[in-house]
Amino acid sequence: MNDYAQRNRKPTRLWVSLGVVVALHVLLLWAISSGLATKFVKIAKAPVQAMLLEEIQPVLPPPPPPPVQPPPKTLPPPPAYVPPAVVPVNTPPPVNAIAAVSSKPQPEAPPAPAPVVAAPPSPPAPVARTAAVISAANCEKPEYPSASRRFEEEGTVTLKFLVGADGKVKESAVEKSSGFKRLDEAARQGLAKCQFKPGTENGHAVEGWAGIKYTWKLE
Repeated sequence: MNDYAQRNRKPTRLWVSLGVVVALHVLLLWAISSGLATKFVKIAKAPVQAMLLEEIQPVLPPPPPPPVQPPPKTLPPPPAYVPPAVVPVNTPPPVNAIAAVSSKPQPEAPPAPAPVVAAPPSPPAPVARTAAVISAANCEKPEYPSASRRFEEEGTVTLKFLVGADGKVKESAVEKSSGFKRLDEAARQGLAKCQFKPGTENGHAVEGWAGIKYTWKLE
């Protein structure tokens, strides 16, 4: 029974829907024929057009004023030409050149003096110098080193002594070795104790160097 009732309800709904659609179409056709739809469209479009016209119209700014031109500059008139004043100059009369020449003979100029030739300077007087020497009478013989005797060392050493004006030795040094340091030092120390005769310059005692050679030889 239920299936049969549902089958009977479906055709009824279908016919109702078709009737509603047909009624709407009839009303639409009637509205178009009577002009009601055209009035509705005009009323709906009017405010839209008015709004668009108001937005499109631009607001133009007022035109700028014309530029003000400065008045033309007027140049000052040139100064009037004033001619220079002419001042007369009193010129002396010309001098007769012939009258200015004297007929008297002019005196001759005195002769130039002869140049004075200076005499050449005299050469300096020669300086007489003498070297310092050892005083053998006041000098003891240096002692032979015992080690040099044992090793039989011999040789000649050259020494130099700085002798003062008083004849005493101020400084001593080995100028040339004998080949053995012990012999060199023994000779330097022994001879430095000796008295020397100082060197002289023009007869006056002066400080100077004296050279001595001392030979070591075993007897």
